[in-house]
This record gives sequence, C-alpha cells and structure tokens, in this order.
Amino acid sequence: MSATSDIVQKLWSLCHVLRDDGVTYLQYVTELTYLLFLKMAQETGAEEQLPEGYRWGDLVGKGEVEQLKFYRSLLLMLGSEESSKRVQAIFANAQSSLKQPRILKKLVSSIDELEWFSEHRDEFGDLYEGLLQKNADEKKSGAGQYFTPRSLIDCMVALVKPQPGELVQDPAAGTGGFLIAADRYIRQEHDPYDWTEAQQSFQQHQAFYGMELVQDAHRLLLMNMLLHGIEGAVDLGDTLSPQGQRLAKADVILTNPPFGTKKGGGTPTRDDFTYLTSNKQLAFLQHIYRSLKPGGRAAVVLPDNVLFEDGQGRSIRADLMDKCNLHTILRLPTGIFYAQGVKTNVLFFQRGKTEKGNTKEVWIYDMRTNMPSFGKRVPLTREHFAEFERCYGDDPNGQGKRVDLGEEGRFRCFTREQISKRNENLDISWLRDESLQSGDDLPEPEVIAAEIMEKLRVATKEMEALMVLLEGEEAAEAVSASVGLPTLE
Repeated sequence: MSATSDIVQKLWSLCHVLRDDGVTYLQYVTELTYLLFLKMAQETGAEEQLPEGYRWGDLVGKGEVEQLKFYRSLLLMLGSEESSKRVQAIFANAQSSLKQPRILKKLVSSIDELEWFSEHRDEFGDLYEGLLQKNADEKKSGAGQYFTPRSLIDCMVALVKPQPGELVQDPAAGTGGFLIAADRYIRQEHDPYDWTEAQQSFQQHQAFYGMELVQDAHRLLLMNMLLHGIEGAVDLGDTLSPQGQRLAKADVILTNPPFGTKKGGGTPTRDDFTYLTSNKQLAFLQHIYRSLKPGGRAAVVLPDNVLFEDGQGRSIRADLMDKCNLHTILRLPTGIFYAQGVKTNVLFFQRGKTEKGNTKEVWIYDMRTNMPSFGKRVPLTREHFAEFERCYGDDPNGQGKRVDLGEEGRFRCFTREQISKRNENLDISWLRDESLQSGDDLPEPEVIAAEIMEKLRVATKEMEALMVLLEGEEAAEAVSASVGLPTLE
C-alpha cells in the first residue's frame, strides 16, 4: 500500500468515530476538509493565507472543551474578510457538525499523529481525491452524484486532448475531477519546465474555470483544486441562470451535468436559450454547445433521455447537429453512477465554423450491451475503455480513420439522413442482448426498480408537457400528483 493510500485508509477509518456523534459521510468529508486544510497549510508552508492565531498549531494546543469552542470561532474567522478570497470561499458559511468535544479531540490528534510524507502538492491532492472517491463509493452518502469515476474522466480527457493555452470549462464542476484531470494530462504531455512565466501563470490562474451549484460540493471543489495547484475561477452559482451566460467561451468543455429536472419543475432563467425545457440535461447541453468557441470541442456525460426525448429534445438535438459535428457517442455500461436506474452516454462533438449542417455522420460505440453491471463487485477500470479508445482514434475531433464493425461489432456509423428519418432519435442499439435470454445475469432488484422509475419519470414529463400544451400548468401538476412520482433532483 502506498503512503498516500495508507493515509486515506486511516483518515477514512476515523469516520466510524464520527458516526457515534451522528455525523453523515458527506458531513465527515466536509469536516475533514476544514481540518485537512489547516494541517496541509502547515505542512506545505502555506499558512500565510490564514490569519495569525487561527492556524493548525493554535487548534492542536487547546484543551478538549476549549478546543471545540475555538474550532467554531476559527471556522467563522476563516470565512470572514480577514482571510484570503480563496480561504473565504472554502469556509463560506462553514459550520461544524460535531457536538462532543472528545470527538474533535480524537480527530485532531489522529490527523496530527499521521506520518505526513512530503510537501509535494500532487501527493496532497491525490490524498484528498482519494477521500472524495471513498465518499462517492459509499452508497449511503449520496455523494456519487458529485463524483464521476476517475477511469471515465481519464478516458474522456485523453480523447479530447486539452492543450496548453486552451480554456477548459466545466459548467457543473462537482468536486473538480474533470478540471484536475485536464491539468494533469496537459502537464504529462507537455513539460511545464519548457513554459514561460506567462504560460505558467495562465495554466494556474486562467486555464480552468466553471461553476458549481451546491455549496458543500463547491467547498470540496475549491479544496481539491487548491491542493493540485489550480486557482482558476470556479464560482458558486447556477449555470442555468444568467450567471452561466457570463462564463467565457471555451476551447474545451468536459462535464457531467446533474441528473433530473430543474428544482420546482421550472425552466432555466437565462434568456439566451432558443429551446426552453425543464430537463436540466437538455438545458446544460444547450449551454455547452453555445459556450464553445468555433472549432472548440466537448465531451459530456448525459442520460439516455437526452437521446430520445421528443418535443424540445428533438429540436435541441437537431440544433446540436447543425451547429456542431456530433461525431461520437459512447453508450456507457450500467452501475456507474449513484442513480443506478439512469443509463448514460458520453457525447463527443466539435463546434462548427458555420451554423448549419456540421454533422454528416455519427459513430456510436456500444459499451453497454452484454457488459457487466459495474459497481463494488466489478469496479470500472481504464482497461475497460481500451477497445473504445482504439476505435475512436488519435484525432480529438473524431476525424481519424475509423472502421464500422458491422451488426456483430460494438462500433457503428450512422449517417445524418438515417438519424433524421428516426425523428432525430440517437438512442440506437443493434447488438442482441444475451442477458434477455437468461436469468443468470439479471441486475440487482433495486437496479431494475430504479430503471422502471426512470422510465416512468420520463413518460410523466412527456404527459406533463402535453397537458401544459392542452390545458395549462395546473392540469400538468395534477398529472404529477396523481401519478405520485418523486422529482429527481
């Protein structure tokens, strides 16, 4: 076991201490964020960012009862104007979930006693990312919605190939996985020692940016980026509001927007979308292809309903294929995300130089049919993407030589005309599903139930849209109430 993973395991084991105090997994990681920030600032010599008297040494030196009182006042101080802007953002509205002084004492002393190995930022960043991964792996935490598997992120980044000097955006940044992986890829492919001072500054302060809606996720995001040496502007806000309109046009967009409908069922509040919809993924898709510079490229994780939803969905897909070259779709296997019933895809596209007719053909790779359901029993690894990456080719915009593998293969090509005849429906499958012939490889019952709920949700949304058209919003709300489906946030 490496030093990093050993420390991650020890820190995660402390979670059992906090559960005795009624603290959830996500609260625990947030609590660790506060404490690790203070400890790592000490370890890396970065304590000048913190007000004097409110640092790790000051916390460690307190007695048990006094320590909890001081800790609460420390959180308030670090979130105030006495701190740097980045520290203020990390500690904005910070409150401790701890109630018992002995629990804090145990946490602080345990963190202080760990054998910290070096001051390399990458190692501290990997440590923190390891904790985020642990949190996402816990089904009970609900944090999987903020965490895209590292193997999938690394695959998407490697195919899109971000370059030094490019602006890389994530409009639904979560805990920062895509931005950090893009930075790591650029540094691995292009030696930073060859960069000028101006290039170094650009990569650190301007290259990576975006937005995150949920404050706790934003806090984890800022901490994660800071520990990886990235200080781009990733704001707390709603990309589907006018705040999102102010995000600069990007060379590269990498993202996994949140699943579900917009809270309250309303439509986005920004005025630059041609097609209004309460479907958050369709709204995010509009933001993404509108936010690319001409020639800019994107890879985005989206659920199946984006590929087949009628009405505004069909119009948005047609608009996407007009404005961009939608060259590749990867049908992802099941079991990857916290919302088990939601089947997902990765869409790869490039913004055209003109506004019409940019998509000539769409290549689809089926990584779902006759594949295992991934999860704790079968972890998803980078090796699982190897065949897809070979089929995709070396060109980030999908223009390399490609081979249609036919009806028995996983990689097929469909012309724009074929898709048009399908009413712009991109939910295309052709492989015979062998699991349908046997009950031996059926998904878990909760997965089947979740898939049924997702299909019912999509059907109900289409019913609501029809009722709004015919009788107004009150009738649509009555449909929802009568069906009794929960809203997926």
